[in-house]
Amino acid sequence: MKTFRQRQLPFGNGGIRSIMFLYFTITAAAASIFIGLSLYTRMSGQVSETVMEENQILIDQVNRSVENYLKTVMKLSDSLYYSIIKNADLSDPSVGERFNLLYENNMDQTDSIALFSADGELLESVPALRVRNNLDVTREAWFSYTLDRTENQHFFLPQVQQIFESSSDQYRWVIPMTRVVEITKGTDTVQGILLIHLNYTGLKLLLDGVTLGNEGYIYLIDGNGEIIYHPRAQLIDSGLEHENNRAVSEYRDGIYQETFHGEERVITVKSVGYTGWKLIGVAPRQTVSLNSLKTQLLVVFVAAFILFLMSLVNSYISSRITTPIRKLELSVNEIEKGNLNAKVDAEGSYEIRHLGQSVQNMAKQIQVLMADIVSEHEKKRKQEFDTLQSQINPHFLYNTLDIIVWMIENEKPDQAVKAVTALARFFRISLSRGKSIITVKDELEHVRNYLMIQHMRFKNRFSYTIEAEDEVLELASLKLMLQPLVENAIYHGMEFMDGDGEIFISAWKEGEDLYLKVSDNGLGMTEEQVARLFSDTPHTGSSRGSGIGVKNVNERIRLYFGSEYGLSIESEPDEGTVVTIHLPAVAYSEIRQKEEHDKT
Repeated sequence: MKTFRQRQLPFGNGGIRSIMFLYFTITAAAASIFIGLSLYTRMSGQVSETVMEENQILIDQVNRSVENYLKTVMKLSDSLYYSIIKNADLSDPSVGERFNLLYENNMDQTDSIALFSADGELLESVPALRVRNNLDVTREAWFSYTLDRTENQHFFLPQVQQIFESSSDQYRWVIPMTRVVEITKGTDTVQGILLIHLNYTGLKLLLDGVTLGNEGYIYLIDGNGEIIYHPRAQLIDSGLEHENNRAVSEYRDGIYQETFHGEERVITVKSVGYTGWKLIGVAPRQTVSLNSLKTQLLVVFVAAFILFLMSLVNSYISSRITTPIRKLELSVNEIEKGNLNAKVDAEGSYEIRHLGQSVQNMAKQIQVLMADIVSEHEKKRKQEFDTLQSQINPHFLYNTLDIIVWMIENEKPDQAVKAVTALARFFRISLSRGKSIITVKDELEHVRNYLMIQHMRFKNRFSYTIEAEDEVLELASLKLMLQPLVENAIYHGMEFMDGDGEIFISAWKEGEDLYLKVSDNGLGMTEEQVARLFSDTPHTGSSRGSGIGVKNVNERIRLYFGSEYGLSIESEPDEGTVVTIHLPAVAYSEIRQKEEHDKT
């Protein structure tokens, strides 16, 4: 019947205007989101590039300041060596005066200047200094390191000045810078070491207060990764914070991204000339990306505004398209209600007007044919099911009652009660108050009761399994479909088996279709035997079964639901048989409402 093959719209009872508007709006929303994300990504990329460029420029400026600071001290070292020390008599009082003059001109960068012989003797110092008692400068790390590397000037890590005695009780942080010099003694030339203590405060002032964004900072390390300056040096020394300085020391000049202690950071590396030091800029990843709340709100507003405009356009377009269709739908509703004489009002495009005229003509044809078709269809269906009901063979009932009597006589009342209950349920569903359509749940219950009885009769010569998805239990099923198929599996498929028979029944839904399957591991059939089951040859059935044939079941399904539905059989000799029932997936409640409506 055509009524049962109707398909539900994807949006239920939603109108075409609503569907079009929804589709258009979804498309507009997707476009708006895409535009918003593209805009945000582009702006974020530009902001990131700008911030990193600004950070790079700032670090370059700081690096130049540090290099200029160190270059000034290195020029002082060259002036001391080449203008005063080399080829000069250190006993000449003018040497000390010239030392003092250069020191006074560079006091902002220099804490002290000292000249030592290779034996550690203090030859000259400014301001006037004296080596601490019991201190052997030759044991200092910078002393031996400098003598081993005579060709360069050397910078060392910041340290507290502890070589010279001081009238001040304060500790002064200095950065030692050394070089090997040649000292003239008479006609001989010996090596010495020029030591310049850089004022650490001067270097610190160059780096203090320099930040990269809101949370970024810079720090200075030597070639081994040792920290020379860090804005959080005290926290790092106390172990409260950590820095990735060892790993960063391996980086070449450039910009890198790293994850340190779970935080994504952008690292900028710049080498300080003459020293092997490296200036490191650290900026959290979020500070170089577009994370401003105002910017994010702007992007959201732009996307929402585009969505709003497109929704207005969509509403107008869908209204222009669907208004004529809506009018046509109202006219068709009148015909659907039974008023076949209703006038079809069709406006708009040629296609809609032509469709309206076709609906009008169809209504006239329906009026002519409907009475005959309905009458003939109902007559066939009633005759078919009356024939089905009359075909039930009493042998099944007699054999079942014999088993019940035997159980009672052998004092097995529990099994007898179970058999009587199954038989009662079997016939209750078989009759079903004259209804031809029942739920899948009842049809499975019917065949379950039948199998329970047969299982008792045949003394466990076979086992059975019934499985069904929950979503199919309340769908409509034709009554007495499974029982004849199971009957054939028992009486014909397993007739000559010595046990270990298996019957499997399942029900499932695929899209808009319902499937029920009966499979067994019996003797199977040839292709000719399968074809004979669907032929017009009269099928008398088994004297032990119900007498309802496979062809009968197939024709009843096609008569009720349409020619595209019915049975299909797959079988091979000695391999078993699989019978599949194909029905439309229609809710049982819909059919009941239709039957009630037809009665009224």
